[in-house]
Amino acid sequence: MEAAGQAGGLAGSAGSAGDGHSLGRLALARGTVDRAADRRGDADWLAAAWRNPLTRVLVVDDGQAVVRFAGEEAELVLIPPAAAPEGTRYLLGVDADAVAYFGVSAPLPGASRGPGASRGPVRSAGLRQAGALLGDRDAGLFTHAVALANWHASHTHCPRCGTPTRSAPGGHSSICPSDGSEHFPRTDPAVIMLVVDPDDRCLLARNQSWPGRRVSILAGFVDPGESAEQAVAREVREETGITVGQIRYLASQPWPMPQSLMLGFRARAEGRQQISVDSEEIAEANWYSREELRASLAADEIRLPPPVSIAHRIIESWYGEELPGSW
Repeated sequence: MEAAGQAGGLAGSAGSAGDGHSLGRLALARGTVDRAADRRGDADWLAAAWRNPLTRVLVVDDGQAVVRFAGEEAELVLIPPAAAPEGTRYLLGVDADAVAYFGVSAPLPGASRGPGASRGPVRSAGLRQAGALLGDRDAGLFTHAVALANWHASHTHCPRCGTPTRSAPGGHSSICPSDGSEHFPRTDPAVIMLVVDPDDRCLLARNQSWPGRRVSILAGFVDPGESAEQAVAREVREETGITVGQIRYLASQPWPMPQSLMLGFRARAEGRQQISVDSEEIAEANWYSREELRASLAADEIRLPPPVSIAHRIIESWYGEELPGSW
């Protein structure tokens, strides 16, 4: 798995240098809307909610939604059900004012997409572009909707018999009309870890597929029958030849591109070891002191993942203050 960008985070206060405890708020781990799981199977309630003109709908297409940008902030463009296009529908939840929210997988209304798309205040955008700029409610709605949309798009047939499935009323499962089996969205656990050496230097690496200056912390998927801590040790050893201990959990964030849950960790290299990259997935890896990282960023020799990434927040928690540089 990529050594970094497969993660998420938000601007927020970081911990003091080296404490590794406070990551601030993570951009895609927010939300204010009750997911209303008890309503997902209530067909009558769902139908009534869809008829209610106060209900709001988020249309998602290939990970994109219509977003209104205003400086360093953004908000989703939500529409009433009567204006929503046809598509796979899923309940996102109900807020404190009893307003229901749905997602719909369909072509986006009122916004162009692709390289020629408008760069104006209202345009299509994905979680990578808008996630850190959205408020808590919208960040939660968008992350939830993208996760469900991706699952419905990629799981269209019954894994038992191959029959095309149909979405359950609330959109959080699918049903096989042939054998009656019910199927639920999958989430792939992945670990992402900051490794420090005995001199408290941070290990940063560049994936083979990344641009030449992009670096981040290591990451990888959890294997079947493996604990998250075991995955941390294995991935670090496989990708850089470094043996680690003192593995401790920091925080988690969903990363539904397409279906991961990023589990953030910190680990310590056992003694002073030579880095030996695998040369297949990792192009290079190096230790950085805080001073060396600051200088490399100032000289634009390296670039870190953006604030929407949990990788950014984990590095920042080690660094001890807001990270300099551009993303």
